Amino acid sequence: MKNLIGYDWKESSNGNIIEVVNPATQELIDTVPNVSMEDVDISVEVAEKEQKEWEKVPLHERADILYKFVSLVEENKDRLAKLLSSETGKPIKEAIAEIANVKIGATAFIERAKHLYDTSIPSGQESGQEKTMQITKRYPLGVIAAIIPFNFPSDLFCQKIPPALLMGNSVIVKPSNYNPLTLIEYTKLMIEAGVPAGVIQVLTGDGPTVGQALAGHPGVHLVSLTGSTGAGIQTMGTASKNLTHIMLELGGNDAFIFLEDGDMDLAVKETIWGRLYNGGQVCCASKRFLIHNSRKQEFINRMKEVINSLKVGDPSQMDTDMGPLININAAKRVEEQVNSLVEKGATIICGGKREDAYYYPTILDNVTRDMEVAKDMEIFGPVIPVIGFDKEEEAIEIANQSSYGLCGCVISKDYSRAMKIADKLECGGAIVNGASFYRSFEMPFGGWKHSGIGNEGVLTTLQEMSRVKTIILKNII
Repeated sequence: MKNLIGYDWKESSNGNIIEVVNPATQELIDTVPNVSMEDVDISVEVAEKEQKEWEKVPLHERADILYKFVSLVEENKDRLAKLLSSETGKPIKEAIAEIANVKIGATAFIERAKHLYDTSIPSGQESGQEKTMQITKRYPLGVIAAIIPFNFPSDLFCQKIPPALLMGNSVIVKPSNYNPLTLIEYTKLMIEAGVPAGVIQVLTGDGPTVGQALAGHPGVHLVSLTGSTGAGIQTMGTASKNLTHIMLELGGNDAFIFLEDGDMDLAVKETIWGRLYNGGQVCCASKRFLIHNSRKQEFINRMKEVINSLKVGDPSQMDTDMGPLININAAKRVEEQVNSLVEKGATIICGGKREDAYYYPTILDNVTRDMEVAKDMEIFGPVIPVIGFDKEEEAIEIANQSSYGLCGCVISKDYSRAMKIADKLECGGAIVNGASFYRSFEMPFGGWKHSGIGNEGVLTTLQEMSRVKTIILKNII
């Protein structure tokens, strides 16, 4: 597939390409351009020019165009789901659900934008302002670079691109090199819906090169990045040279706290959902399982029984529960992390096996609070490290000892007790009686500490992707 660079669909100026491979079969699906710095400059120049015209388009017309985009996605949902599954390796039933989220997410941003009114401050609200009225108005930021990771490309496209366009910005989409095809198709549908070429563009290329070129370009006014903490720190440093706005949703090592009075059936169900969905490749997945010692063995036994019944295999089949990771290197990385923990004393209860890009669901026992996985080792795969505790204060200490602070959760039948623990967790989202893998489009989603800067969601993104001017009317009486 080609990129939309400026006004035209074309290859990179240097002719370099990236191969997109099906992680389940290792077969080549397609190639995409590996764009050059020249391509980035062209893209930004056109985006700056076209943004000035796009912001003149009334909001209701922008909204109608995005409604058309939603309709086009719905018309093509089967084809898009198959493409997303094949290039990502996620089970087809998960891909279908992710494509279906476009209607939910994009529509929510449209509705919010149409009711995001300006504010007026009447005269006399403070001393000395009896003859002054103040009116606030929102304006576009300009050019937005949307850097999207491999794990949920469709969902994160909806979190970034519709609000950017609705607020009058132009946007350059930078997908992951591993699975850019679905987002290239989305860009085509945006053009078909009526977004002018140049107002939206899509560039594929190496993140350290293209992503950082966008972050450091003086013509880019906001970088919205979802990715690793390392990538976020690098991007923040690059963007700071031009005082470019940033929104960073980064890594996490979320704690799952199960108290002695918790519902075990619920805990098992939420662990399957909250740790193994998408092969565990989820930023806000529960990744450290802090289980009260009086229930720890019960939890391990129940989880082992359920995991052994899961079907790991061909993601194109509807009865498959888990497919491969995004590529062989990702699976090798998980394998290395598990092996390092075993060397330090952890015990494999089940799993611990890799076949090409597949890594099988794994339970680790005898994990202690001083091991790196209990702190800052984020395992981006289907691994359940179990850490025992006796007192809830101990669980809170372990949960908060990480430099990450994306989400966390607690399971208990005592809601008052659970709420107190949730209140003490140092993270951006705390879930009671559910896994930490929770993200609605409406909520302001973002992390504390090294898990990010800014909040993304219907409540906040439109404001983050615009700027405020106050117009003051003096001597009005």
